[in-house]
Amino acid sequence: MNYKGLFHQIWTLLSAPGKAWDEIRERGGAHDIQAGFVYPLIGLCGLSEFIGVFIGREFSSLMFQVALTRCCAVAVALFGGFFLSAYVLDKLAVHWLKAGSMRGKMQVFTGYSMVVTFVLTIVSGLFSIALLHWILQVYTVFVVFEGARRWLMLSQAWQIPFTLVATLVILFCPMLIEYVFNQLSVILN
Repeated sequence: MNYKGLFHQIWTLLSAPGKAWDEIRERGGAHDIQAGFVYPLIGLCGLSEFIGVFIGREFSSLMFQVALTRCCAVAVALFGGFFLSAYVLDKLAVHWLKAGSMRGKMQVFTGYSMVVTFVLTIVSGLFSIALLHWILQVYTVFVVFEGARRWLMLSQAWQIPFTLVATLVILFCPMLIEYVFNQLSVILN
């Protein structure tokens, strides 16, 4: 695993999304998006959530159970949210853009577009920034817009509508899955 390259990719996507999407397009994009970008970030999100539970608290078996449950909830939400978002966006692209299935392209698009969610989840797992977490999610719109322009190469007429819908899908799919996971955890406990 090339963590230096991973952190460079994160930094570029956050600081200059247009440049990052151009680099992704030049590389061909699908350089194993899942194992090289999405899965390591999901792991870091889960780890930060696990560690964050213990910050300022005494270690106990109850806290360990809470930490594992929260770690699993975040990991399942991001993992499922990635695949659900890519699936929904692929179906929307087929329906709206009258294009064939772009499953691979949509997975690349979704994975890199979730960078803001990944970074904010890592930070909020360690520090309590709930309100700031939701405010900063707005930056996802810009990353998605640049991806729609430079990676998906949508026509100008479709860029803004697709960006808005894609942003909502990318932000709400993980939230939906985390909500369901947490409800099931309460019921099954």
